[in-house]
Formats: sequence, structure tokens, C-alpha cells
Amino acid sequence: MNDAREVVVLRYGHRPGRDDRMTTHVGLTARALGADRVIFPDNAGQSAETVRDITGRFGGPFAVELREDQKAIVREFEGVVVHLTMYGERVQDVEGAVREAVGLDEPDVLGEASPPRDLLVVVGGEKVPWALYERADFNVGVTNQPHSEVAGLAVFLDRLFDGAELDREWADADRRVVPEATGKTVVDAGTENDSAGDDSAGDDSPGNDRASERRD
Repeated sequence: MNDAREVVVLRYGHRPGRDDRMTTHVGLTARALGADRVIFPDNAGQSAETVRDITGRFGGPFAVELREDQKAIVREFEGVVVHLTMYGERVQDVEGAVREAVGLDEPDVLGEASPPRDLLVVVGGEKVPWALYERADFNVGVTNQPHSEVAGLAVFLDRLFDGAELDREWADADRRVVPEATGKTVVDAGTENDSAGDDSAGDDSPGNDRASERRD
């Protein structure tokens, strides 16, 4: 989403069968809310396929990788590492410091903004090693209460980008959802008239819960 920096989401750990849906939604949330790339464990091929399919149909750019060397990715990352964990510092207390660390802050003096740096956001699946807590520049908690890691990622990215990610433009999309008060309209991306909806897309659209379950 940002030309001068890359925001990467790393799904740390994946249990095939048990975590398929959650891992997929980590990738879809990363894509929808401003990240540039997601890295899945190499045993999460089904999730990677789903996210690539959504990106191909609804636009990007967004990259999906399968990697087995997750510890090395974190250890060798040249940038800022944020680990999302229930036990971390409150997001509302550290969001300013994170934004400053990656150069997304708004300085009081023009021209004194922090230089852009890449950001790795680690979303744990199974139990993560203590070394990750020590390596992270920020261990960040969203409410410090038990809940979905997908919800934590969504809140963090929205705080990071200060809502700007909600207005991004999607390139090379085949399909586009038409925002409306009621109904579920999906049109070809090149369609200029928003009212020219394709009702046949209704049950297959990503906004349909049953369709989402089939994909996951």
C-alpha cells in the first residue's frame, strides 16, 4: 500500500485442518486492510491458494508466500517487528511509537518525519517461542483479552494506517462489489454503471457467508 515501505504479515505456525479457516482469514484481512504481502507456513497451501484467488478476482497488488523458515524470517528481518499478542502493551499506548518507527507519523515540524522502514507484523497461531517476544520491537495487545487473532490484526492495521487503507484503489480486478444499503451486487470491474449488477453473482460473492465457508 505504501511505495516507500513494505508491510508484511507473517502467520507464525499453522495446524492443517484445525487452523485452515483462521489462517485464510489472516491473509484476507492483511490484504483488505493495507498490508503488501502475507507469509504463510509451507503447510498452509490451501490458505495461500484461497488468498491468491481472491486477489486475482478482486484486485491487488498483494503477494502471498509459503515459507518454512519462520524463525529465520523474524530473526533476519531488516525493519520493525511487531508481534501481536494478548500479553503485549496496549495498542492505544504504542500505536504512535509504531507509526513513528516505520515513518508513518505526522511530525510537528515539516520535513522532520521519520524515514520509512519496512514492517513485519507477526500473528501467532500455535504457541510461539519466547525468542519472538524478545526479538520483537513491539509486543502489542489489542484489549489484552482473549479473542480472535484476525480481529487483533484488523484493529492494528487500521490504527497503523489511521483509516487510510479503507479508501485504497484495487488494481487489475476482475470483479467489484457495489456498496449499497441493501442487496449484494457484484459487477465486472470495468463496469461504469454501478446499477448494472449481476444477480447471478449473489450467492458466490465473498460477502456471502456460505460462499466464504466453501472457499475456506
